[in-house]
Amino acid sequence: MRTHQVVLAHIEEDLASGRIRVGDRLPGERALAEQLGVSRPSVREAIKILEALGVIRTATGSGPEAGATVVADPAAGLGAALRLHVATDHVPVRDVVDLRLLVEGAAVRDAAARPTTDGLDQASALLDAMDVPGLDAPRFLDLDGAFHVTLAGMSGNVLHAAVLAGIGGAVREYIGEGAARAADWPTLAGRLRAEHRAILHAVRDGRADDAEAMVRRHIEDFHRDTASDQR
Repeated sequence: MRTHQVVLAHIEEDLASGRIRVGDRLPGERALAEQLGVSRPSVREAIKILEALGVIRTATGSGPEAGATVVADPAAGLGAALRLHVATDHVPVRDVVDLRLLVEGAAVRDAAARPTTDGLDQASALLDAMDVPGLDAPRFLDLDGAFHVTLAGMSGNVLHAAVLAGIGGAVREYIGEGAARAADWPTLAGRLRAEHRAILHAVRDGRADDAEAMVRRHIEDFHRDTASDQR
């Protein structure tokens, strides 16, 4: 085991046992190095990994906010990991579509079971922005992605939104290519607007079955109608 992994294993054990909790500060770099018998650079490497994973937040200085504090943000870590793997360009578009079907289907079902006013208002505002006359396709698709992530965030499951944010680049790429291939983009955009409204209404009304069926059909139909030789 590499020395920085010793530090990671120690902190993981402390978190699992409850000796360290969210909001607590980790021991200082020197204290950890002496306690574990490792070098300070090894501790720094472990801290950087934990921060990238969304487990801690670091701040410089000497005040009460300085040092490494446990924050436990799984969305940050999972999203970053997914983005990196998708960026390798070895993830087929069909796999991305299938993941969306699973995650978004479950997310809107849960969102419909307990819709929140803030989430509904935010989603509605995004749809209003998509109705602006003369909106170009790239901006439309950016708002489209934000709408889907917002719906997922309403589910109450932090991993739903994390997964969608993580594959956001891959989703944006394939829907952008699909939109560019569309024979009649304005008509397609109009259809997408109507489908978005219907999904949001189903969530607002608590119609979980309808919301899930609609979002799955929405994702599948766009891929079917715009796919070419995508992987």
